[in-house]
Amino acid sequence: MPYPDKDFLLYSPTALRLFHEVASEQPIYDYHTHLSPKEIATNHRWSNLADLWLGGDHYKWRLMRANGVDERSITGDATPREKFQAWAETIPYTLRNPIHHWTHIELQRYFDIDLLLGPDTADTIWEQANARIAEDDFCVHDILREFKVKMIGTTDDPVEPLDDHLAIAASGIDTRVSPTFRPDKAFAVDQPADFNAWVDKLEAVTDTDISQLDDLLNALQVRHDAFHAAGCRLSDHSFDHCPAIPCDDADAAIIFESARGGKAADAEDREKFCFYLMLFLGRLDAAKGWTKQLHLGPFRNVNPHGFKSIGPDAGFDTIGDFSQGRPLITYLGALAERDSLPKIILYNINPSDNYLFAAMTGAFQGGAIPGKIQFGSGWWFADQKEGMEMQLNALSSTGLLSRFVGMLTDSRSFLSFPRHEYFRRILCNLVGSEADKGELPDDFEALSELIVAVCSGNASTYFE
Repeated sequence: MPYPDKDFLLYSPTALRLFHEVASEQPIYDYHTHLSPKEIATNHRWSNLADLWLGGDHYKWRLMRANGVDERSITGDATPREKFQAWAETIPYTLRNPIHHWTHIELQRYFDIDLLLGPDTADTIWEQANARIAEDDFCVHDILREFKVKMIGTTDDPVEPLDDHLAIAASGIDTRVSPTFRPDKAFAVDQPADFNAWVDKLEAVTDTDISQLDDLLNALQVRHDAFHAAGCRLSDHSFDHCPAIPCDDADAAIIFESARGGKAADAEDREKFCFYLMLFLGRLDAAKGWTKQLHLGPFRNVNPHGFKSIGPDAGFDTIGDFSQGRPLITYLGALAERDSLPKIILYNINPSDNYLFAAMTGAFQGGAIPGKIQFGSGWWFADQKEGMEMQLNALSSTGLLSRFVGMLTDSRSFLSFPRHEYFRRILCNLVGSEADKGELPDDFEALSELIVAVCSGNASTYFE
């Protein structure tokens, strides 16, 4: 019997029906990813399995380090075959980690390989997968078509040109690929060298001089307008906690001008500036009907040596234990008070805050938009079976699961689309098992409508 088998994670008769008859047929709306727009625009092809599977995947890198693999075979100058071998030797030690599930689902769905990956099967899998990768129809556009991907949201800095997105739009592919406005570096007034380098790029892309706060705001609006014209309907921000110290125009101008002059803002002034800018950006999003995403809670780059030698997004982050409630109330309340609260998705990284986030969404709903404020899918360290179930339970217990916009991959890999299948199996098992125990109605049509809505329908409507 292959592992995972066709009934993987489905433990009741109704769960089996809901997945096989309903969920498995739904298209994918992967509205938040870190996929490369250039690779989509150029219909990228890969040279080998290591390039496709291991490049940029810090989930795998962390496990390889935990298994004692030398950094040379993770992010260093080892050959692709050596890196793949190190990964194959790590996989047998990943039992009960979601990576073990994802690895073997991906081998099945992309390469028709049912073997368990390990040192003894590495040669066979390497050869079979690379043979498939070399075939004419193994490229980005064919993958998007095969997995019925209707929408992808990439993650894009406002200073980057949108040429790749314009090329994608002109290519005629069936997948809608939308940029996402993510101005992380606009908040870095505590790091003036990085901040000013970014503002200089913003000057260049908008052909303006940015010496005062109003110049910055005008330039951001210019890029916001350009992103909208290119199909953008989402913004995204990542903070350890939501900025929440009020700041007026005069203080924000002083903080900006000091940073522009090379003086680093202290922690309080940085948070004040972030709050000011987030209110401004919230108003822009609300005016255009965008969805604002808030990713909250991680400690980032906690290993100084790893960060200095390899850089960010390399597996040196962890779950934070910040106080989230009061800052969120302050920020969401300030937007609501100004009648400029956009659609928002809140992503929580610390499972201990699940009910706080889920209940928070209910306090700010309204505007005749179903599910206007969303408690987002289990994110990062919570993006696994238990984390997904915890998020679904918290959302169901405090709000409307039937209005949930569902799963996203948050991935840098075109091999990650089966994570939607993984989520759908978990969702169908949760709903189907409760129906078979009498905790939900014995009404397959109503249950099917719920599954369709969460798998694809709500996302299609919510993101227009």
